[in-house]
Amino acid sequence: MLCMAPAQTSPAAQPGPRLGLRERKKIQTRRAIRSAAYRLFAEHGYDATSVDRIAEAADVSPSTVFRYFPTKEDIVLTDEYDPAMEAAIRARPADEPVPEAIRHGLRDAMHQILRTDDAELRQRARLVHDVPALRGRSAEGMAQSTRSLCTVLAERTGRSPDDLELRVAVAAVLAAMLEALMVWVDQGQGEELPALLDRTLSVLTRGLSL
Repeated sequence: MLCMAPAQTSPAAQPGPRLGLRERKKIQTRRAIRSAAYRLFAEHGYDATSVDRIAEAADVSPSTVFRYFPTKEDIVLTDEYDPAMEAAIRARPADEPVPEAIRHGLRDAMHQILRTDDAELRQRARLVHDVPALRGRSAEGMAQSTRSLCTVLAERTGRSPDDLELRVAVAAVLAAMLEALMVWVDQGQGEELPALLDRTLSVLTRGLSL
């Protein structure tokens, strides 16, 4: 959602039957690496924290860190938010206009994400806001989120997921979401993120009129 790449395996992305022991261990290892990284980033800063130091804090080898996260940036830029956004939009009434389905669906998804991931989302958003390398790389992850939202919106509109107008609309939504996150970080304890996101997307639903 922060224009990031999706995790290969996550509880949010793998609903249904209970995961096997191997998959559960993968999730636990990924979480341990992230937790150690975020703690070290908070204590020492992003640039001063090496992958070797993260591996030591997570009690894994550096090669294990790289197996889960190919670069240090990926520790921050990998998320599991796309399935939540897809599900929230699919849950909107079938006869609801598409712009409103997007707006309300993404607001609902944000409420869900914040219930389980508030502290981590705040730290990740702050890192993307403050670290130029992360801000630059975040745009690269937009492709997967674009495909994800194009797929669910193609179902509602009858268009092809590759339809140009659909892709442009989704790209605008994702850019607006990222900007809302950056404003949220700038505001500190200001407006709640779901309300800010709703207000941001309303700019798009009314046709970019100012």
